[in-house]
Amino acid sequence: MSRAWRALRALRLRLVGPAKELVGTDQFGNKYYRVPKYESRAGQIMPERRFVEAVNREAYQYQIGDFPAEWEAWIRKKREDPPTIEEILRNENYREEMKQKVKDVSEKDKLLQAKEYEEGLVAEPSHTQVKGHASAPYYGKKEPSQDPTSTANTFQPGAWMPPGSGSGQNK
Repeated sequence: MSRAWRALRALRLRLVGPAKELVGTDQFGNKYYRVPKYESRAGQIMPERRFVEAVNREAYQYQIGDFPAEWEAWIRKKREDPPTIEEILRNENYREEMKQKVKDVSEKDKLLQAKEYEEGLVAEPSHTQVKGHASAPYYGKKEPSQDPTSTANTFQPGAWMPPGSGSGQNK
């Protein structure tokens, strides 16, 4: 490299910072970059930056699962080296195997539970239908009642009697 080229490169590095380096891409087409640690114009040490350029996405449209977990760990600096495609595929296969195993165990458990219900070893859960909240004054009724109409400030113990009860039945 010529001296002039090195001087221009050093000047650009001090003024603008280092160029981003393409580290890799994932199976979705997202590109992952890093900007190495450098010294700014003011002499401040700028730490390494890692980021992704997503395919056809705006920054506010990211959702869980848009990026492989291995790449996300690299971006968040949870791992030092970027993942390889072999590692990503191996982990994806492992996740699919685990999903299938969970599904198999769940089906097996449902069959065993049905057999236990059938043999009477376990009581079947009762299915209750809740019509409202138990603390509501009209719990289980189709509409709220109007009785009693007293409030907390005007309520007198024994002042209200249920409909149909005589006044002579007070005890």
